[in-house]
Amino acid sequence: MGLSQISAGLYANGNYLNLERFPFIGIHKSYSSDNLITDSAAGATAFSIGKKSYNGAIGVDQDTVPVKTILEEAEGKGWATGLVATSTITHATPASFIAHVSSRNMQEAIAAQFLNTEIDFFVGGGQDFFENRKEDDRNISQELRDKGYQITNIDEIPFAQISFDGIDKFGYFTAAGSPEKLVEGRDYLIQAGNRAVEFLNKKSEKGFFLMIEGSQIDWGGHANESDYIITEMIEFDELIGDILDYAKQDGETLVIVTADHETGGYSINPGSTFDTIIPGFTTTYHTGTMIPVFAFGPGSEHFAGIYENTAIYHKMKAALGW
Repeated sequence: MGLSQISAGLYANGNYLNLERFPFIGIHKSYSSDNLITDSAAGATAFSIGKKSYNGAIGVDQDTVPVKTILEEAEGKGWATGLVATSTITHATPASFIAHVSSRNMQEAIAAQFLNTEIDFFVGGGQDFFENRKEDDRNISQELRDKGYQITNIDEIPFAQISFDGIDKFGYFTAAGSPEKLVEGRDYLIQAGNRAVEFLNKKSEKGFFLMIEGSQIDWGGHANESDYIITEMIEFDELIGDILDYAKQDGETLVIVTADHETGGYSINPGSTFDTIIPGFTTTYHTGTMIPVFAFGPGSEHFAGIYENTAIYHKMKAALGW
């Protein structure tokens, strides 16, 4: 059985073809332990550990005590695990599934904590946090290679040209820092998402846990750029379609699509058409708007209704029989 938990920064796309394929839809309340308006760190931590925490928290509770994440629990059960993001792989959302630090800004510390896990597949930006560090002279990429990982990057080989034959554990950096926008040439999300599913499915007969984030949908909201949001969301929607096709054929994979929070107070204003959006924004930060949750596959019925964001963790475990 596989679990694919796919997270986006904002749901605001006119193309609903793939989202309409989800039989169960719920709504979660995203506030953090210290703020009505959550940030991505607290939001993703709620998903990963099932506890509300403060803004900026990565895999720790509100008292900064580390709590085992659902990805780490999957590893403990012999499942294959993976992370894919269009941000740095040490950014708030992916980090919340693999690391335990008091602040999301500690990206070098987050990179070092990849060594504490048995994650099988990761793709995202942030190579400098692993190799060109300011806090020490460690090369985390080399230390991962010493553990049996194949670590490479976009400057060495395009993602599409990678052969996964004979690879046991895999890491790929798409940028030294943050990856480009889709319209600037970034093109790996759909490829990486599909290859992750294929790789992890073969890796373990017990199952896999995969978190994929369309990170820059959120960044378009921060920038109050409607076209940025829409182009990133359309790419993400295409990947959702591919994942759903896999899950339908497989019959044992639960797919969840949700977001840490809403960004920008985005609205579609009068005069808009299906071809042309007249956008409106209320802020360049997040809002307290409740967030849709889409679920498909075994256990998807658990995700209907209205609930706290922490319930997503518990619903995932219930669906998996953990």
